[in-house]
Amino acid sequence: MPETVKFNSSQPPVKRRRFLIPRSRRLTCDVLHFHKQVPLCPHHRSIHLGLLDTLRKSVPQRISWPVLFLKAYGLLARECPVFRQTWMPFPWPSIYEHDSSVGMLAIHREYEGESWLFWGRFYSPEGTSLIDLQQQLDRYQTAPVKETFKRYLQLSAIPNPIRRFLWWYNLNMSGSARSRRAGTFFMSTLSGRGAEIDMPPSFQTGVISYGPMDTQGRSRVTIAYDHRLMDGLLVADGLKRIEQILNGVLADELSAMLSPGVLKSA
Repeated sequence: MPETVKFNSSQPPVKRRRFLIPRSRRLTCDVLHFHKQVPLCPHHRSIHLGLLDTLRKSVPQRISWPVLFLKAYGLLARECPVFRQTWMPFPWPSIYEHDSSVGMLAIHREYEGESWLFWGRFYSPEGTSLIDLQQQLDRYQTAPVKETFKRYLQLSAIPNPIRRFLWWYNLNMSGSARSRRAGTFFMSTLSGRGAEIDMPPSFQTGVISYGPMDTQGRSRVTIAYDHRLMDGLLVADGLKRIEQILNGVLADELSAMLSPGVLKSA
């Protein structure tokens, strides 16, 4: 994860300037461009995570919150297929349903003195252990950017019209290719900075985010969804099911990592 941003309070003389959009911002601009084409609508639910947090801190392996939410959403989508469906507008409107979930997680990294936003890809999180998911996340966060996000770096160097066409081609020509390359759902969070994201810009069918935990052990969890494919009632029930999965199946998986008597007090 990036270090805390440092702001310059010395207020040096301001100079006027104009410059080209840096490569570090081009891919984010592409996502915003295609985000405009998806009618996302956010719903929220306050979820109790206090007991799960105590359990998470007690296991010998580090299991981060993004990993838990990635797997919880994948398990939800396994039970409810609409959460792994995609609206395909070309050559005529249709719906593609992937056989498993592919989660895309926003990853901030520093590269050549600039802050970049990349996307880590997690195939079938619903069928992957929390330990393996955490290892994948650690790699995205710490491995050399040139190796881990090589394709994104290459894509950012392509001229804008060609780059946008490549995005369009991958998002519209094949449902299977779109799911593999762009994911079936997206997750972004700033809870570690004490902030919330109401609706992270994205073009996937479902977008999940969560805020910091309060003193009562509750966190506001958000799912923004493609309104062409589902309605608010389903998403409200999905948020409730996410809470059940986190405090049920995933709490059990964490418990299985503990030796008898290891659970520590909060």
